[in-house]
Formats: sequence, C-alpha cells, structure tokens
Amino acid sequence: MYIPAAFRQHDLSQLHGLIRQQPLASLISQAGEGLQACHLPLWLAADEGQYGTLYGHCARANPQWHALAKGAESLAIFTGADGYISPTWYPSKAAHGKAVPTWDYLSVHAYGQAEAFDDAERLLQLLGRLTEQHESPQPQPWAIADAPRAYIDKMLRAIVGFSLPIQRLEGQWKLSQNRSSEDRAGVQQALDASPDAGAQQLAQQMKTMR
Repeated sequence: MYIPAAFRQHDLSQLHGLIRQQPLASLISQAGEGLQACHLPLWLAADEGQYGTLYGHCARANPQWHALAKGAESLAIFTGADGYISPTWYPSKAAHGKAVPTWDYLSVHAYGQAEAFDDAERLLQLLGRLTEQHESPQPQPWAIADAPRAYIDKMLRAIVGFSLPIQRLEGQWKLSQNRSSEDRAGVQQALDASPDAGAQQLAQQMKTMR
C-alpha cells in the first residue's frame, strides 16, 4: 500500500484495534487463474506471531479456499471511518484559494499465506470465538448451543476454515496531517457538525491524533 510518511500508522495496538472494531475484511488471494476476493469477518489472535494471526471461514462452494489451501499469498483489507473533505473547510482557502477536495480514511492491510482446515472441532472452536465476539454486546446473546447439534454439524460440512499468520502489517491514518493546524481544525469542526456517523468518527479520530 502506498503510504505517505505523514499518514503511516506504526502503533500495533492501533492497527489491531481497527481490525477488532471493523472485522469485515476484503480478502484477496492470488490464484492460478488470477486474483480472487471475498468479504469475510475475521477474528484476530493478537498474541500469535509477530503481528498476530487472522482466522476466518468461507463457504466450501467458494473456490477461493482452494487458493488458501495451497498457501497463496493473500491480503486482508480492513477499512475504518472515512469521509469526503471539502476545500471550503480550510481557512487557508480564503487566503490563497490553493485547495482541492480529498478523502480522509483509516485502513489496515494484513499480508500472509493462509492454512486451510476443515476439522469439525477446530471449526467449531473458531465459530465459537466469532460468535462470542459479535454476540457479546447483544441483550440476549445467541450461542452455538442454541441450535440443534445435527444442524450445526451440517453447517460445518459446508464451510472451510483458515488461519492467516500476518507476515506484514500496514496502516494508513489519513486525517489531514499534511495541512496546517488551522486547516485541520476547520476539517475537524466540519466533520464534527456533520449528521453522518462516519464523519463524526473521523472527527473523533482527529481529536485522538491531536
């Protein structure tokens, strides 16, 4: 990923934080017939390996798992808050007019070679982790045990799991760091006043950066 120095995020805890907050990844793999991609929620084991290990599963009917099973190079892309930045938000525009629109965003790229597995117990453990991660905020969390075991066993046969040890981890926090402090304040104020939740999240990220 091309990352200008001003936007590069080095903090591992911040990178892991975005992965946990926005777990739906675009998973891209290099296969013999070309690139393959799908969108999957992934679970992060932060303490496995230098940068952590990602776990997920895809439908057995999805041919991409064959590339994963062969150790194809893969890239998982996680995206955080994003939003359009208008040049009218820069105080400097009134002084010299040298401003153009842009887009601010947060993004993490995780690279590695996957290992596929279809062992029922290992799949069940993975599904348990994913379920706990996403059901815990619910008032009455659903659990795998709530469904008949025969039904779960049938579902397990229809999926293939994989682990993706992260070999390279990159993050870009593009939050107008290349602008003056006055322009950044103008952007933050405009984003904060927006009714769009994503814009408000960007404003909060800018406050954190400051």
